[in-house]
Amino acid sequence: MSDPGNYAGSTDRSIGQLVASATAEMSALVHDEIALAKAEVRQDVKRGAIGSIAFVAAGVFALFSIPVLSFAAAYGIHNLGLGLAWSFLIVGVAFIALGGLLAFLGIRKFKKVKPPEKSIASAKQTAAVLQKAKPHPRPSIEAAAIIERSAVSGSSLAKKGVEGGSGQDKAGTVARSST
Repeated sequence: MSDPGNYAGSTDRSIGQLVASATAEMSALVHDEIALAKAEVRQDVKRGAIGSIAFVAAGVFALFSIPVLSFAAAYGIHNLGLGLAWSFLIVGVAFIALGGLLAFLGIRKFKKVKPPEKSIASAKQTAAVLQKAKPHPRPSIEAAAIIERSAVSGSSLAKKGVEGGSGQDKAGTVARSST
């Protein structure tokens, strides 16, 4: 049976122990949530990879089918009574016409592309504001004032600094790190 002193609701435990227990349980919960998220992402990535491979394979088969279908079309036209050379010429011209039509549509779409005017204007406006902005002045803290405050509060850093003779250096370091 479990020890009643280890029960989270036990009144025998101090506040510190309860806080430590709650922190440990919260940490474990967060770690478990992260592990669950990683497992879900791995599964989704695996599905995405398999789907991508399937699309690539479908594209390859479609690409390989174009010459076969071209030959079939040419021989089909030949069976209608035209010469074989004329049949292949008709299929070739049809492909060239289809390519030309797609190129024309692509050029028309590219001509409609405009630069992102709103983004450019916003970036110029931000740049203008930043050029006029001046850095906010930070008040400098005197090293002597830091030593004095630390000595009054009994800080071990101030005691070491004053006793060691390098109080100015250590206080200057504290001043730089606090700003």
